[in-house]
Order: sequence, then structure tokens, then C-alpha cells
Amino acid sequence: MQHLIETQQFERDSLRKLFDLATRMEDHRDDSLHGKILAALFYEPSTRTRLSFESAMLRLGGQVLTMENGGESSSQTKGETLEDSIRVIGQYADVIAMRHPEAGASERAAAISEIPIINAGDGAGQHPTQALLDLYTIERELGAVDGAHVAIIGDLRYGRAARSLAYLLGKYDNIHLTLVSSSELKMGDDIKEYLDEHHVTYTETAELAGAMHEADVIYQTRIQKERFPTQEEYERFRGGYVITRDLADSMKDKAIIIHPLPRVGEIMPEVDDSPHAVYFKQVGYGLIVRMALLASLMDPRYEDIIR
Repeated sequence: MQHLIETQQFERDSLRKLFDLATRMEDHRDDSLHGKILAALFYEPSTRTRLSFESAMLRLGGQVLTMENGGESSSQTKGETLEDSIRVIGQYADVIAMRHPEAGASERAAAISEIPIINAGDGAGQHPTQALLDLYTIERELGAVDGAHVAIIGDLRYGRAARSLAYLLGKYDNIHLTLVSSSELKMGDDIKEYLDEHHVTYTETAELAGAMHEADVIYQTRIQKERFPTQEEYERFRGGYVITRDLADSMKDKAIIIHPLPRVGEIMPEVDDSPHAVYFKQVGYGLIVRMALLASLMDPRYEDIIR
């Protein structure tokens, strides 16, 4: 039984197959997953990820069961363990897309689940499907990933999407990262050790403007209120890095701005019609990547993509 828990499960060849399949899924609907049921099990609120998975499943002819705010569900308030919840929901569905506030929760679920588990974000751990769609966006917009200079901005300490993308970029050649954050929100040493092992060069800085001038990809992230222990600590960092239209206009030709969304003030609205802004287009790329992932997990024709 196959699960999608972390980006490290992919190699260059499997990424190539997945992205080729995603491209074929563009403007596509079929009944390949007819009779299959996706359980969207979200212990944290979600809009884009949950609806994207549901739309992907429906476009492939499947059906969906949804539980949002699962932390407030009857089973949770009664004290049911995550493992028992997975055993129960596994009787209702054929695949589970799960978001959970605890890092490592998806791995716990996969260890006992008899149906595929897809990690739709686990605390400050990983968000592999977000990273996959981010990488696909980079490839589609730049034409290639090798040789890219990617600036990752904002909350690099708690940002699971930023961590997950860094793991994927380590599989490509001649990548340089500029990690833009305050000293308190720097990228973790575990990620930097991984980058060193995979020969990814990187620089750390607190200065945004230089990265905007030099990078091929600007990956802006929000300061995540839900990850901070207190409101006061969150307020200290909110608004620290804001992309204005002047900064966007200073970018290299064909450089792009991406964002996992939602944005909460870190990209000004006047940037939206910049030729560099592709973050809403990125949402559409995410749908077809998730269609390809569901097909890979549940359609025998594509079973060699995820190992």
C-alpha cells in the first residue's frame, strides 16, 4: 500500500512522470476513479487544499466525504486517538487526505492505515502536495528547474511549505537558494544540512530588496499566526516582508512570484497584475498536480510514480 507522507519519497524520474501526467490532466475530466471515495480529514481549517483535493477527485469521477475542523468533531472531543479514527474512516473511504496540527501525524496514520494516506499538511512538519505544485509551477513558468535561483521569504522556521520545497529542490542541479527571514525565523539546521548534503548552495539574509533583484523565483510566505505560541510574538514579525509593486518591477525579466496562499498583507494587491505574479495561476497548477497524485495512488496504470 502506497502513501504520500513526505517529499523525500520522490526522485527525479518519478517527479518527471508525475508532472507529465499532471500536464495531461489540464482541462481534463474522466471516470477513471469512478466508485472510489476520498475522505478529506482536516483537523485544521483549510480552503484551497481541501477544495483542491475534492475538485481533483470529482474531476476523475470519484466521490468525497469531508470533515473540516476535525479537532472539534465528536470523536475528538470524546478522546478518540488518531489511530482509531483512521481505522474507522478507512472503512468508509478508499483514500484519506489528512491535515493535522501535529508534525508527524500523517506518518502515524500511514503506519496503521489499510488505505492510502496523503499528507495535506502536518503542523510545522511537511506539506508535500504544496511543494509538488510549487515545483511544477516553477518548471511550467521557467521551462526548467535546474539552475534556478530561488528566494524563499518569510517564516522559514515554522513554514512547512518552505521546508518541503527545499527538500524537492535538493534533487535538482545547480540550485541556489536565498533564505530571507529575521534571525528568529531562520530555516532549521536540519534543512540546511540536507541542502549541504545535496550540493545546494544557499545564502541567508534579512534583506528583501537584493533577493528581489537577483532571483528567478520569489517564494513569498505568510507569517503563520497559528504556529506562534503567543499573539505578541506573532505581532512582532507580521508585516516584516512585504512585496510592493516597486519591488516587483525591480525583478529580472521572466522571474516569477509564487505564494502558497492565503496572503495576509505580504503581497500588495497592486502586484497582482504584474507579469511576474503567477500565484493565482499556481492554484490551477495545484489542481492538476493533485489529480495526478490521486491517479498515481489509485489507478494501477500509474502505480510506479509514488514508491
